[in-house]
Amino acid sequence: MVVRIYARALAEFMSNDKLAVVSQRHTVRRNTVGSAVWHRLSTNASLAVRVVVLAIALDLALLLQAQSQMPLPQPDPPAVGDGPAIATDARLAGDDKQTRLVIDISHKIDMRAFALADPYRVVIEIPQVDFQLPPDTGERGRGIIKAFRYGLVMSGQSRIVLDLTGPVRVTKAFVLDPVDGQPARMVLDLVAVDRETFLRAAAIDNHLPRPADRGTAHFDREERTADSRPVVVLDPGHGGIDPGTRAPSGELEKDLVLEFASMLRAKLEATGKYRVMMTRTDDTFVELSERVRFARQQQAQLLISIHCDALARGEGEAEGATIYTLSDKATDAEAQRLADTENRADIIAGVDLAAEPDEIADILIDLAQRETKTFSAHFARNVVKEIRTAARLHKRPQRSAGFKVLKAPDVPSVLIELGYVSNARDLKQLVSESWRSRTGDAIVHAVHTYFTTRLAGGGGARAQ
Repeated sequence: MVVRIYARALAEFMSNDKLAVVSQRHTVRRNTVGSAVWHRLSTNASLAVRVVVLAIALDLALLLQAQSQMPLPQPDPPAVGDGPAIATDARLAGDDKQTRLVIDISHKIDMRAFALADPYRVVIEIPQVDFQLPPDTGERGRGIIKAFRYGLVMSGQSRIVLDLTGPVRVTKAFVLDPVDGQPARMVLDLVAVDRETFLRAAAIDNHLPRPADRGTAHFDREERTADSRPVVVLDPGHGGIDPGTRAPSGELEKDLVLEFASMLRAKLEATGKYRVMMTRTDDTFVELSERVRFARQQQAQLLISIHCDALARGEGEAEGATIYTLSDKATDAEAQRLADTENRADIIAGVDLAAEPDEIADILIDLAQRETKTFSAHFARNVVKEIRTAARLHKRPQRSAGFKVLKAPDVPSVLIELGYVSNARDLKQLVSESWRSRTGDAIVHAVHTYFTTRLAGGGGARAQ
């Protein structure tokens, strides 16, 4: 190889047009300078140039030979999971009772599926995917699925939309790991249901937090999945700019209920049976809707909102604890008055949530809340029974009203008014550590009874 490169370099040098020009110039100069002298100089210069060219050619040849013996650099293989997943195939199976969609993808991703009505659809939200499917994929349906379409909806997020023949329930939505040379697979199972069942499921699923959502406090998804204990969310009322009620002696509701909730959390956690979370742990304002959203995000099986009440001077006297559940129609004027007061919390903080859901949304939520209301009432009865042994109760201890904080359609919820800060005897108890401890023990016992009854009854730890 060295000889070939040398010969080629020498031939190129000798045939270069510039050499002809130099030769002509040498001829002109030869007329004015002695031919012998110039011939010697010309010969020496030509030899020097040739030596330089040969040296360069030899160096180049050796370099090229060394490089030819070195292995070519290989590109790094792409890391699994780097970049968008690639969808390569999709198929449908089943009939008009149950239908499955399977999509092959290059690596495992997260997915979330939910249903929509009028027209009936199921939406699958996924991270950005490069759809390399056959051109007619999704145009022809099967079973419950009439057709489906897919694509990028925003940077980093893709979507698959399934058009349906009627109302369905999403029974499974998961992604299988790649195995034995097979790609990862997205799997969606749908079952035909009646409209009422569909609306109830849609009202719950469509309000569930998305994977990217974050609540007031973070809670690792894997930890939540691995820990099967029921989640109890404690909600100390008010906070921050919203102090709640104020006692004649200056005590604030927001401080009293935070202290009580912190004590109750410690007692529940000490049993080792529950995972306990709080909507606030300091003097921070939290919107009513955020309290509800937080409980749902944590997949709470029980929400206990803790408050104190007060009557304005001239409105008479009242004392004792009261336990409230949700109802569109208040049990009495006092319950309605309290609900109206508590629901103004967001307006006090500058966040007006006065806009209510439209009529259709009300129907959906009502369908979803039927079972939840039953569980809430069951727990409320347990609380009344247990607190009776530790604290004074209001003459009508169990009531209902339209509290916004109790409106999670899938989380059994109660609001406990520990007492009236406008009543001297109640206030004395509210600031008493021994009273708080006894009352906290009573609520813990009510929680035990509630979950024991539900699990024994086969209802599971979560209302569906």
